[in-house]
Amino acid sequence: MTGAVWLAGVVVAQRVLELAIARRNERRARAAGAVEVGQGHYWLFFVLHPAWLLGWVFEGQAHPTSWGFLTAYAALQGLRVWILASLGEAWNTRILVIPGAPRVARGPYRFMAHPNYVLVALELVVTPLVVGAWRTALVATVANALVMAIRIPAEERALRAYLTSTTSSGADASTGGS
Repeated sequence: MTGAVWLAGVVVAQRVLELAIARRNERRARAAGAVEVGQGHYWLFFVLHPAWLLGWVFEGQAHPTSWGFLTAYAALQGLRVWILASLGEAWNTRILVIPGAPRVARGPYRFMAHPNYVLVALELVVTPLVVGAWRTALVATVANALVMAIRIPAEERALRAYLTSTTSSGADASTGGS
C-alpha cells in the first residue's frame, strides 16, 4: 500500500468520527432550539471533500511521502483538537445558532473568528502535499475559497442576527468570535 492509501484511511476515519460528533451536537443543538442557516450550500462540502480525497489519493500514488508535510499535517491535527475542545458541544458542520447561547471566545477563538475554516484551508493544501499531489492541493484550494465565499458570509449573518437578538434581550454580546 502506498502512503496515499494509508493517509486516506486516517483521514476517512477522522472524518467519520467528526461526522458522528457533529450529528450528536446537532441533535443537542436542535433540542435546545437551534435555528439552522446556510442549508442551501451544505451539499457543496459533500462534493468538495470526497473529490479532494480521491484526487490526492490517485495523484499521490506515484509520489513518495513527504515527511515534512506529514509533520505539518500532524501539527494541524493538534490545532483540530484545540478547536473541537474549545467549541465543545457547539462544534458542528452546519451553521446552527442557539438563541441565547454565548458566543465561544476561548481557545483559538480568542484570536480569530473562524479558526476551523483556516484549519480546513490549510489541510486542503498540506494533506495532498504529503503525497506530492500539488494539482489536487491547488484545485481544492480554489474550490474551497469559492465555498468559503458563500459559507463565511452566511455564518457571519447568522452571528450578527444572534448578537442583535441577544443584545436586545440584555445579554452580554461582547463574548468574542465563533
